[in-house]
Amino acid sequence: MSGLSFIPHLIAGQERASYDDSTLDNVNPWTRSTQGTLASGGAREAGDAIAAARSSFESGAWSRLGERQRAALMYALADRMELHAEELAQAETADIGRPLAASRSFDVPRAVGMIRFFADHHSLSTSDVYPMSADFHAFTAYRPAGVVVAISPWNHPLMLGVWKIAAALAWGNSVVWKPAEDSPTSAYLVARIALEAGWPAGVLNVVQGKGAVIGDALIHSSEIDRITFTGSTAVGRLVGAAAGQNLVPVTLELGGKGATVVLDDADLDLAAATAARAVFNNTGQVCLAGTRVLVQRSVHDEFLRRFAEQAAQLRVGDPLDPSTDLGPLASEKQFDRVSRYFALAQSEGGTVLGGGPGEGWTFKPTIVADVSRKGRVWREEVFGPMATVSTFDDFDQGIALANDTDYGLTCTLFSESAARIHTAASRLRAGTVWANCYQVRDLRAPMGGPGYSGIGREGGNFSREFFTEPQAVFIKTSLD
Repeated sequence: MSGLSFIPHLIAGQERASYDDSTLDNVNPWTRSTQGTLASGGAREAGDAIAAARSSFESGAWSRLGERQRAALMYALADRMELHAEELAQAETADIGRPLAASRSFDVPRAVGMIRFFADHHSLSTSDVYPMSADFHAFTAYRPAGVVVAISPWNHPLMLGVWKIAAALAWGNSVVWKPAEDSPTSAYLVARIALEAGWPAGVLNVVQGKGAVIGDALIHSSEIDRITFTGSTAVGRLVGAAAGQNLVPVTLELGGKGATVVLDDADLDLAAATAARAVFNNTGQVCLAGTRVLVQRSVHDEFLRRFAEQAAQLRVGDPLDPSTDLGPLASEKQFDRVSRYFALAQSEGGTVLGGGPGEGWTFKPTIVADVSRKGRVWREEVFGPMATVSTFDDFDQGIALANDTDYGLTCTLFSESAARIHTAASRLRAGTVWANCYQVRDLRAPMGGPGYSGIGREGGNFSREFFTEPQAVFIKTSLD
C-alpha cells in the first residue's frame, strides 16, 4: 500500500487541497475498497499550476541552467527515486492492481532509466552548423518551449507519466502534470521527491482531479506552449481540437489494435510465448498489445495449441502475491468494459477457447477464435486480456490483414526469414514493428503511430524537436 490517506495537488512547491475541498475516492482494484482520497481540482487549480510553471520558467531557475547543472538535478531525482523505489512500486500496485513483482522489477527501474536517459541525451546532444561564406557563422539552437501540460494515463502511471515529463524537463521546460484520477499517487510522489532532490519550486507541478474538469481547463488554456497526451483515441480528439484552437503544438499517443502475425516458418514456441506476453501483459491494459493474432493456415492449429497452453499457465490473483502474473483490471469501469466485449465476442461468432470474468475485477486470459473480422471485438480496442485469433493463407494476405485497422501503433511479426521480416516491415503501417520479440524499447527511437493511434512522435531527437523551439542563428563574423 502507498500509505497515503490523502493525495494533494503540488503547485509551486506547495502541497494543497482544492479551493472547495472537493475530493475523489482512490479505490484499490484488488480489494475494491477506498484506500484514501485525492484532491479534485478545477479551473482555479489549473490556472495556479500554469502560473507557477510560467513563473519558474521565466525566472530562469531551470530553463537557463547549464545542461550539466540540469542533468545533475535530474540524476539527483533518479537517485532519490531509487531510494523510494518500494514506495513507488507499492503505489502502482495499490492504484491499478499491477503485480508488485512487476512494479518493482519493471515500472520503477524503467522510469528511473528514462530520467537518466533524457538528462544524458540533452547533455550529449549536438546541433547543426551551416557552412557559409567567411563573413557569417550559422547554427541551430534548441530553446525550451516554455510551459508543458503533460497528461498521462492510468495503465502504467509511473512509467508513462515519466515518459511524458522527462524529455520536457531535460530540455528546460516547466511542467504541469495531470495524472489519471484512477492512478494519482506516483505523480505526486515523483514531484515531492524532486523537491527533496533540490529542484526549484514550480518546475514540476502536479494537479489532481477529473480529466473532464481540470484536464479540460488545462488543454484549453492560452497560457501554455505544449501539450503531450497519452490516452484513449476519443479523448485524444478532444485534446487535439483544444490545442488547435490556440495553435499549441501537441503530441497524441492514443490507442492501438496491434496485430501479431505468425508466418509458417516461425519458431512456434517463441511465437506462442511472446504472443501471450504481447496480449496478456498488465492484464491486457497496454496500448502496444498485439491482440489481433493472425496465423498462417498451415501452422494455425499447432500455434493455437501452444498459445492456449501459455495462457492457461498465467496465474490471476492478488497482486501482492509473488506468484501472481495478472492482477485485477484497474477499475470497475474497466472490468465492465472488458466484460461487455467478452459477451459481444460470442454474439459475433467467436468461439471462446478459455478465459472470461473471474472473481472481483479479475479477468482470466481469454482467447477467442473465428470472431468476425468485420465485428467490433476484432476492430475496437478492448484494453483487456483478450486475444482474437484468425487465419490467413499467404504472406501478402497476412500483411494486408495486419494493416486492415484504423489504428497503427505496433505490429509483432514471427518468421525465421530475414528477407520476409524486412519486406514485411517496409509494408506494415505501424509506428513500431517487433520481429521475434515484443516490447523492446530504445529511448532514442520514435514512439507513436498513424491513424487512430495519434499524432506526432516522442523519443530521442523526436522529443527534442517537440519540446523545444528550434532557432536559426546567423552571426556576422567579419570586421568589415
